[in-house]
Amino acid sequence: MREDTTALYDGLGPAYDAMVDWDGRLRRESPFFEWLFKEAGARRVLDVGCSTGGHAIHFARLGLEAVGADPSGAMLAQAERKAAGVPGAHFAAAGFGELQAKVGGAFDAVTCLGNTLPHALSRNAVRAALADIGAVLRPEGLLIVQQLNYDRILSQRQRFLGVSAGNDSGREVLFFRFYDFGDELLTFNLVTFRRDDGDWSFRVHSTLLRPILKAELEELLPECGFGPAEFFGDYQSRPFIAGESNDLILVARKG
Repeated sequence: MREDTTALYDGLGPAYDAMVDWDGRLRRESPFFEWLFKEAGARRVLDVGCSTGGHAIHFARLGLEAVGADPSGAMLAQAERKAAGVPGAHFAAAGFGELQAKVGGAFDAVTCLGNTLPHALSRNAVRAALADIGAVLRPEGLLIVQQLNYDRILSQRQRFLGVSAGNDSGREVLFFRFYDFGDELLTFNLVTFRRDDGDWSFRVHSTLLRPILKAELEELLPECGFGPAEFFGDYQSRPFIAGESNDLILVARKG
């Protein structure tokens, strides 16, 4: 099992967008972001772990200057194609620990969405990632992190994450996601089924993730220069409940 966390995403390429219902997702999420960006007076936003650029492109269409950063060349190539003709959307090849050097600073807000932060595979790596994000934020800048609720996933040993369906170049595609539990890390497995001329084939992509709990984030944020955080359980701003919420959404400001 490789610890190269970009391998899964490089292998997916354009099929990633067949797995994500971007239209439905952005309809659900956009009011939450628009509210926070308005409150923060945000004009420049960085989306860390942008994948194929759905959020960054949407933020640009809202009138913001939006930069998407990702270490996967395949994801960025897809993002650049999708962003053609969208003013204000830009992309950079950068992962955790590289943002200050490769992207620059003075952003009004940074988003880190889609379960991206758990790709930092140690407590020190999470601390370094948060510190790097802090370095590119202006004073009082806004941080928004969305990940799965690992407090619940670990306590319930939730292994299976469900099935989604899509269409990739006219072919039906199914995506089945599940975890293998290790001592400290999870192996996230994504099985992609494709149907060609009635026959199914499949491929398995895997990557390591580190389940980050709410308590750890609360401990690390002050060390990285952030003030107290608010935690939500979904994009409707409902409170985070460790044993129930599907997501953990963190909102904090740089001190």
